[in-house]
Amino acid sequence: MTAAVLDSHVHFWDPRRMRYPWLDDVAELDRPRTPEQLPGRAEVIVVEAGRVPADAAAEIAWIRQESRRHSWIRGIVAHVELGDPVRAREFVDEHDPFVVGVRRNAQDEPPGFLGDRDFRAGVRMLGEAGLPFDACVRAHQLPELTELATACPQTTIILDHLGKPTPGGPGYDRWRRDLRRLARRDNVLCKLSGLATEIPPGTGRDAVVDALREALDVFGPGRCLYGSDWPVLTLATEYDAWLGLVREALAAHPAAAAEAVFHDNAARTYRVRSAEQGPRKDPE
Repeated sequence: MTAAVLDSHVHFWDPRRMRYPWLDDVAELDRPRTPEQLPGRAEVIVVEAGRVPADAAAEIAWIRQESRRHSWIRGIVAHVELGDPVRAREFVDEHDPFVVGVRRNAQDEPPGFLGDRDFRAGVRMLGEAGLPFDACVRAHQLPELTELATACPQTTIILDHLGKPTPGGPGYDRWRRDLRRLARRDNVLCKLSGLATEIPPGTGRDAVVDALREALDVFGPGRCLYGSDWPVLTLATEYDAWLGLVREALAAHPAAAAEAVFHDNAARTYRVRSAEQGPRKDPE
């Protein structure tokens, strides 16, 4: 029996509604990508899509509107400027139940960004509110993320895209060592996502499966979440092909492990209910 899927990492964007600066350099993706276009029949967590910071609230409102038409959209991981103490506090105090997590993309930030005092204070605020922090970083930033996780033990931190290693490429052995150190922090989870676009030309599928198995080994199936990273993954592969790679990486594990990775871990971490259970009720 195939495990139910709660895809923990999907993006939607519409350049007609708001501006996404990064799309200027990715012509293949610079057009609307909306729920109607998503392959498969999974429930999904939508992750902020890199629109300009000023449009963060508009992005939440748009995805909420789409969720009323598509019940399989279970919530959004929204952008918040965690390094701004005032904005971070306002966000936590006015917490919108549709927002199930926060991501502040740090992959292109300079060294020391994750160690900034105000930024760490913002990450701690998320823990106080019971919200996880999605960390989008590159492989060389894993030691800094480990320090952040140590400094914010009450906040659940989710490593996006395994930390963006290059399977079979330069720095891969260092990534493995740094990933193991990060996994020792029990408040950190790992998304099995986003690896397809990090593969060096000519790299075979075995190298990708090896990286996925490495994450499963060091974090354990109980701390890994499946994510497709659609539609970014279409630059390198197809939705079903990535799903198949993760299933292959899990082949040696019992069925319960697949259920955890593909559904239960994301449902628990983001505190979402299935579509059959209906929408999550706001706290009174």
